[in-house]
Amino acid sequence: MEIYNNHKRLFGAAIILFIALTMFAAVLPALNAEKNDVPLPGSKPLTVDEMAGKGVYISEGCIACHTQQVRDVDMDKIWGSRPGVAADYARIKRTDLWRNTAMLMGSERTGPDLTNIGVRQPSQDWLLLHFYNPRSVVAQSIMPAYPWLFQVKDYAFPGDVVVHVPDEFRKGITGEIVATKEALQLVAYLKSLKQVALPDGKPTPLFLYGKDSKETGSAQSAGNVKATAAPQLDGAALYTANCSSCHQPNGEGLVGAFPPLKGSKVVLDDNPEVQITIIMQGYNGRASEGFGVMPPVGTNNNLKPEEIVAIVNHERTSWGNNSKQVTVEEVKKFIAGLKPAK
Repeated sequence: MEIYNNHKRLFGAAIILFIALTMFAAVLPALNAEKNDVPLPGSKPLTVDEMAGKGVYISEGCIACHTQQVRDVDMDKIWGSRPGVAADYARIKRTDLWRNTAMLMGSERTGPDLTNIGVRQPSQDWLLLHFYNPRSVVAQSIMPAYPWLFQVKDYAFPGDVVVHVPDEFRKGITGEIVATKEALQLVAYLKSLKQVALPDGKPTPLFLYGKDSKETGSAQSAGNVKATAAPQLDGAALYTANCSSCHQPNGEGLVGAFPPLKGSKVVLDDNPEVQITIIMQGYNGRASEGFGVMPPVGTNNNLKPEEIVAIVNHERTSWGNNSKQVTVEEVKKFIAGLKPAK
């Protein structure tokens, strides 16, 4: 063929073919995806501090151990309320004409997924203490400490965020341990990571490959099926998943950081109203004592009344506590009577 004897035609044809393939295989699909996968209603662009915190997240190598993708498999249910969709990442735009924006979906889950960490653990106090020394809040953690994100001062200045580190993890340090600007920006970025509800009418992706639910204790007779009692929830497991990171598995909390539940007047009170209110709406009444602000765990984690009952009764009957247990009806009554948090 003549084209093979004419290098101008050959290279010209190759270039035209390359451009055509690039347009149909890459450019046009990308434009179509950008058009269809718009940001979800309710999602917000990162603020200046959150964007700077994303840079700290990258520079400190957090992506090496943490993912930001909830897969559609049953084991990922603990990381988010639903599997991720393309629209969850629609706000990730190019930094400028020459620089792309880092995608932080990750591929290694040595540490927990962070897709919904802003809902699961929105406590600034906990996050800062975790950065300073992860073992101070999670004894089994293998995450490295980041003490260079903090400063030690003789005394805190107005506006400084003091990290209340337990004595056993201070290693002889005297003075105040204060979070740097970079640490606060990193916290701001992590707190911004929240799954947004899908628009009404849009099908919610399913978690796949879960274990088939099995009925236990059912009794059937001709024309008559007896209802089975719902299995009792494991209060210890629910406490571990929702509360122990701050209040610790032994219920003793962390001195100067998170108050104990062992021997707590709130937990020992026969009237559970205050305890349930704190779980559902959070609490900041002990900030003056140096304790961190408790987030509304029950609301953030969408805990059902039955799960609240299991947690409350576990706290009331553990670590030497011996208080009146609550019922589902009581919890529902108190939740219905809660005033919107200010």
